[in-house]
Amino acid sequence: MEAKLFCFLEIIGVGYKASTNPQGSILYLKLGFSHEIRLQVTSAVRVFCFKPNLICCTGIDHQKVTQFAASIKSCKPPEVYKGKGIQYRNEILHKKQGKKK
Repeated sequence: MEAKLFCFLEIIGVGYKASTNPQGSILYLKLGFSHEIRLQVTSAVRVFCFKPNLICCTGIDHQKVTQFAASIKSCKPPEVYKGKGIQYRNEILHKKQGKKK
């Protein structure tokens, strides 16, 4: 399978990690919940974890790759105050100002 589309996701936060099984069919996410999140990877998409905080989704079909990347991001979208969560690599976050003293 030739990869024509790459979608990179970045995990930001202390203790947040991602990993895959050796076959690459299941994505494991540790996002600060009491349990580990398991996502079944579709057949048209391949997922690689280059680092514990960097996920790469590849494939031929644009819709399926971006849909799977969006489902990963929906597990823990980035916060507006601290910026912790899962975001796209080229995404720009506008953080809100905290309380004023």
